[in-house]
Amino acid sequence: MFSVSGTKFVYSPSWNFTQRRFPLRNRAQTKTHHSYASCKVSHKRTATPEICHAPSETVLDVDDGSIDLSRRKLSATLLLGLLPTFQSGPSVADPITDAKPVITPPGKLTSSEEAIIRVFEDNTVSVVNVFDITLIGRAPQATDTETPEGNGTGIIWDKDGHVVTNYHVLGNVLKGLGDGAAGKRVAKISVLGADGYQQSYDGVLVGSDRQRDLAVVRVNAPKEMLKPAALGSSAGLHVGQLCLAIGNPFGFDHTLTTGAISGLGRDIQSQAGVTIGGGIQTDAAINPGNSGGPLLDSAGRVIGINTAIFTNSGTSAGVGFAIPIDSVKRAVPQIIELGRVVQPSLKLQVASERVAQSLQVKGGALIQSVEPDGPAARAGLLPTRRTLQGIVAGDVIVEMNGKPVKTSGDLSTVLDELSVGEEVEVKALREGQPMS
Repeated sequence: MFSVSGTKFVYSPSWNFTQRRFPLRNRAQTKTHHSYASCKVSHKRTATPEICHAPSETVLDVDDGSIDLSRRKLSATLLLGLLPTFQSGPSVADPITDAKPVITPPGKLTSSEEAIIRVFEDNTVSVVNVFDITLIGRAPQATDTETPEGNGTGIIWDKDGHVVTNYHVLGNVLKGLGDGAAGKRVAKISVLGADGYQQSYDGVLVGSDRQRDLAVVRVNAPKEMLKPAALGSSAGLHVGQLCLAIGNPFGFDHTLTTGAISGLGRDIQSQAGVTIGGGIQTDAAINPGNSGGPLLDSAGRVIGINTAIFTNSGTSAGVGFAIPIDSVKRAVPQIIELGRVVQPSLKLQVASERVAQSLQVKGGALIQSVEPDGPAARAGLLPTRRTLQGIVAGDVIVEMNGKPVKTSGDLSTVLDELSVGEEVEVKALREGQPMS
């Protein structure tokens, strides 16, 4: 409780203002007598007011005469100058308005939203979680920046329990088992049932193809839990058409992302360390854990197997890649039957893009080496070689069976469509000139 010349002010904090003196000056600065007022302000619990004393009288001479300031007025003026500003607020007696939020009923889904929901609900039971058994129970490390390989996605291929995923998802266990991995338990597969609950089964390796970043495992699950994914075609796709991805990014199972096809015929540098030609580029978010999951068209058909992202941070940057499903459909039956893919080959090795650029080769597939007695050697194709004059670029394949070859990925794509023993027509350049 503060008292100023008999006037009471209520203030809650226990502040103690020590004695201070302030000079009173006439702005006109004409014949001014200096006078000081002093007071001590303290917070007391007693109701007895404390009087602040001012000097007996102060007279200020101004141009139009003298003004007599009384003790009461002067003391109140000085003390009020010291006090904080008080603002009025609502009283506890003010009525409280019962504010109710405006509740807007949910709007009707658009036809496009309904279509996306339908695609997800129809396909989510065909998508499984894949866990490399060598990483199960592994505690996260402080240095981890992304989901380690071994946590991925797969699709149910058939009613026999075959599951297709990426080679690199199982890369850790496959490296450890080597060539004897087939028939071994390599993964835990979580299958989503129609009741919404997941069941975990052992995944036994059937076979793999590192060149295509594909692996097939088998689960011994009840047939009623196995709904094969609907397979579409990667031929005839268009940049700009809608696509959807379902996967388990960072362990969040059955996550849906949507986007568009951003590019076609891309060379994919897979995590398995190989180049895959004819890749599908999409801006649908693909993150660590999505590997091996399906890329779907708007009708819910699988058009690709998600395999890689282009990123500097380990997370999606809007540039993801999928293996075209047409390539997968040719490889998986061989993996199931033989445990591997019998790859048509010209028995040659293509130089890297860096080597080709250093030799001023622009476009096509530069031949780096040729195996003796292979199809390429028998056709007279020359490899890159070292001579007395320096390194001489080998022949450059620019077309095969009427299809242009602009990169090494294009060559792999064309070969992927062929069968072993099939004859092919190759057009190549030698020292920049067409070969006759």
